[in-house]
Amino acid sequence: MTKKIAVLGSLNLDTTYHVTRFPQPGETISANDKSSAPGGKGANQAVAAVRSGAQVAFIGMVGEDNEGKFMREALQEDGIDTKFLQNDPRHGTGSAIITLDANGQNDIMVYAGANFGMDESLLKGTDDLFKDCDFLIAQFETPQAVTAAAFKQAKAHGVTTILNPAPAKEILPELLAVTDVVIPNESESEVLTGIAVDSEAAMLETADYFKAHGVNNLLITLGSRGVFYCTPHGHGMVPAFKVKAVDTTAAGDTFIGALASQLATDLSNVADALVYAQRASSLTVQKMGAMPSIPTEAEVRAALAD
Repeated sequence: MTKKIAVLGSLNLDTTYHVTRFPQPGETISANDKSSAPGGKGANQAVAAVRSGAQVAFIGMVGEDNEGKFMREALQEDGIDTKFLQNDPRHGTGSAIITLDANGQNDIMVYAGANFGMDESLLKGTDDLFKDCDFLIAQFETPQAVTAAAFKQAKAHGVTTILNPAPAKEILPELLAVTDVVIPNESESEVLTGIAVDSEAAMLETADYFKAHGVNNLLITLGSRGVFYCTPHGHGMVPAFKVKAVDTTAAGDTFIGALASQLATDLSNVADALVYAQRASSLTVQKMGAMPSIPTEAEVRAALAD
């Protein structure tokens, strides 16, 4: 059954500088190449979901500039509904500068722009969207207050809410109270809870921390170690697929979007959905760029069958 997903999030025009190694403080180095592509956590997650067979609507803001037009068209090319993507007359479209080294690791600097220009007026008319929606996904590249309002509104219609707390920062209590699933990576998890996720006991302690704050489902992405999950159905680890990474940009976003496309709203099939999401992410890191590297469902299924 096709999942219906709304994504509230960021859109950035990504510019990547390809270098042999990262510069030291105060050092100037030469880039070997430069490339630009559509990105932003919200946009990447939306594209990952739609390419894995979901029906996706996007809620966000871009500037009244060429970059905003480019980002809107990029979403539409993948069949994403942009009815709730508004123009911000005050700020430019978000952008990111990515430095990518020869080992596929990256450093990223983000200009929020229109992504942080949004307020709760952006949610006008979204009740009709949420009435027919399975999941609402959000991240931290847009204002938490708007996300909290959207999650509250969505949950009134029985929507399952997924929060990707990246980049990590203190979470508003009112947002946690309306979050069904939280998905940090290992470093974000430690920043948020103060618990280093270096053992199963520590991960279960982390799950208890989030339960105490109202979130009953925790997934922690652990890079090459895989993914830890803890839900009312049980807990466990799903291993990562071993591949040679070329560019890790959008790996986590691909994971989240692909996961939501396969996940039951009660998370009863979480282990199987995590295998699919891990495979999708492993394909993303083997190609350059953010959105251009995100695989289709056919590509993921073929890789799983190998």
